[in-house]
Amino acid sequence: MQCVSRPGLFARTQSECIRSLMVEWKISPGLTGYPEALAEMESRADAIARGEADELIWLLEHPPLYTSGTSAKVEDLTDPDRFPVYEARRGGQYTYHGPGQRVVYVLLNVGVRGRDVRAFVQQLETWVIATLGEFNVTGEVRPGRVGVWVTRPEKPKTALGLPQEDKIAAIGIRLRKWISFHGISINVEPDLEHFSGIVPCGITDHGVTSLVDLGLPVTMADVDVALRRTFGDVFQESPHV
Repeated sequence: MQCVSRPGLFARTQSECIRSLMVEWKISPGLTGYPEALAEMESRADAIARGEADELIWLLEHPPLYTSGTSAKVEDLTDPDRFPVYEARRGGQYTYHGPGQRVVYVLLNVGVRGRDVRAFVQQLETWVIATLGEFNVTGEVRPGRVGVWVTRPEKPKTALGLPQEDKIAAIGIRLRKWISFHGISINVEPDLEHFSGIVPCGITDHGVTSLVDLGLPVTMADVDVALRRTFGDVFQESPHV
């Protein structure tokens, strides 16, 4: 539930407040439809804001689909009839979701966690990078490019003579009453050709990769364990299942 300080009581520090919050972890088997997931996220976010539900980390997979963020450009949807397209009402541009991709919906109380949206996004980036590090993959962020990237020295260099970089994880959030929803997606073993129907996040001069594409025999369960193991170091969570 929400952590509050009341008049006349000892005021908790922000760190003490965060540690007292309970974070539920939920894993949905199979494929979860996007409209159903969106409705459940919005309902849960409202309940968290009212202090009637714990924070939530929700791990799932979607059937193949594209989502458009608030900055999406219609020309970046290059194959509009390929998969269903949904308005996500999150930040960012076009993103693909599908089987083999771990979608992580992050419903946290950013109001208690500092009310700093930029710092919160950086925490999400740090979490993804730490998770990739569990598999000895070096993830990095780049100015002007949303998400997490990996260098591909085995690929031909770019026209500028620089190493090729591929995107391995996307990040896009929305806040309502300081409760976050949407979140991150990590490419474990999706069909990378499915990304060709959009310009992912509006970036045309870089590719997309996955953990399996990098040659790692990683399963979704492996990624879930890594996400759980690294989360507390970044977000100071008090978990429950």
